[in-house]
Amino acid sequence: MRKTYLKVAVIGGGSSYTPELIEGFIKRYEELPVKDLYLVDIEAGREKLEIIGSLAKRMLEKANVPITIHLTYDRREAIRDADFVMTQMRIGLLDARGRDERIPLKYHCIGQETTGAGGFAKGLRTIPVILDICKDIEELAPNAFLVNFTNPAGMVTEAVLKYSKVRTVGLCNLPIETKMQIADVMEVDVSKIDIEMVGINHLNWTTKIWVDGVDRTDDLLFQASGESKFTMQNIPGFAWSQDFIRSMGALPCAYHRYFYMKEKMLKKQLEEVDKVGTRAEIVKKVEQELFELYKDPNLAIKPKQLEQRGGAYYSDAALNLVSSIYNNKKDIQIVNVKNNGTIPSLPDDASIEVNCVIGSDGPKPVQITTPMNAKIRGLLQVVKAYEELAVEAAVKGDYDAALQALTIHPLVGSVDIAKPLLDDILAENKAYLPQFQ
Repeated sequence: MRKTYLKVAVIGGGSSYTPELIEGFIKRYEELPVKDLYLVDIEAGREKLEIIGSLAKRMLEKANVPITIHLTYDRREAIRDADFVMTQMRIGLLDARGRDERIPLKYHCIGQETTGAGGFAKGLRTIPVILDICKDIEELAPNAFLVNFTNPAGMVTEAVLKYSKVRTVGLCNLPIETKMQIADVMEVDVSKIDIEMVGINHLNWTTKIWVDGVDRTDDLLFQASGESKFTMQNIPGFAWSQDFIRSMGALPCAYHRYFYMKEKMLKKQLEEVDKVGTRAEIVKKVEQELFELYKDPNLAIKPKQLEQRGGAYYSDAALNLVSSIYNNKKDIQIVNVKNNGTIPSLPDDASIEVNCVIGSDGPKPVQITTPMNAKIRGLLQVVKAYEELAVEAAVKGDYDAALQALTIHPLVGSVDIAKPLLDDILAENKAYLPQFQ
């Protein structure tokens, strides 16, 4: 029997993204009757959580939506009997992200928050904390769904799938943003667009595009060449060449630029880090401005400036998923789930990002219509092997697995770089990596 009222816990409730989530809850209250919304954070985030909590209460009051906001530093209180637990955390805060972006550059490797050596470092810090949260969910809310937005989302999802019993779905805003960008280029409303996306988080390919039920894949690929719209807030929008897109036969995601345009992207990063600093340092300034806005007692809506933070359509991705589970909608969304043979060339227990039918029992992958040819399969298998090793390293504190993970990653690719890079990452993150000690 479906519950009449829901309890939702948001771990990382003091995040600057939370007002977007609140807006999403307001927009969907008639179909998603949340009664108690717990915003959880750590003691170090007290000031931010209180600012966010006050803004959230003003937003709900203005919208006349009867959701009760609870601010807490007691994670177990928030999780107990929750229906959904949402995670949006950054272990080590933006200072750790800054190190993730700078350390690889010392070795002439791309430094990025979720991709390559930077994403590897973030995964090492994050996965043990997520698994600790999962222990609480198993004990206190065994029927809850964990909706994870914490990056690197694919690796985090894989760790939960392998090392816990929690029902989990990994989520990213990239698929929904890609649909929006395709609709823009094709000059139609996004409701008319359907896509097939295949791969893993931040390494997926759009292999089919339908407009009003008609296959327009070739038309879109032709229009996408030379087009810089297909990117994200934090990724330079270098255009794909016509020959490359035609030969690929699919639309690469924004993060593919780090692999397919490695030299150009590294050069851009090195130039920008000298001029404006890392993306973490830029985000720090944006967040300071946002929290000053959030403090305004007259502000009772999500401010437009939040768009500068990135994460477009974040609440739509998260709450479309939650609503579809609660309402058993059986609609199609692109999420991170267990492979179980969906992509035959990857292990069954791997996390993949594909089209799924979303119902009350969670996501069920849809059969892929496009054969996984070598153009996609080659890079996909290598990066998935890296992820498997990185998850093992994060969970077990396994130095050997960590070294092999970095060595085979296409953005590192040499033990001569991987060994000193790994040692640097471990030393700089020592306070967050007890599993290696």
